[in-house]
Amino acid sequence: MKHPLESLLTAGGILLMALISCLLLPAPSLGLVVAQKLVTTFHLMDLNQLYTILFCLWFVMLGAIEFFVLRFIWRRWFSLAS
Repeated sequence: MKHPLESLLTAGGILLMALISCLLLPAPSLGLVVAQKLVTTFHLMDLNQLYTILFCLWFVMLGAIEFFVLRFIWRRWFSLAS
C-alpha cells in the first residue's frame, strides 16, 4: 500500500531540486537593448518586472524538465510495477 502523502512528497522534492538548480544554473541574461524592447513590447513597468517574470518562467521550466526526467528514470529503472 502506498503512503497517502507520497505524491505530495515527490512533488515537493522535485520543486526543491528545481530551486537548487535555479540557484546553480543562472537564468539567461538579456542585453539592455533586448530587455528594454521586451519591456515596451509587453507593456511592463520596468526591468525589475521583466526579470521577475523571467526568473519565474526559468524556475517553472527547470522544474518541469526535472519532473519529466526523474519520472522517466523512476519508471524505467526503479519502478516495481510491471
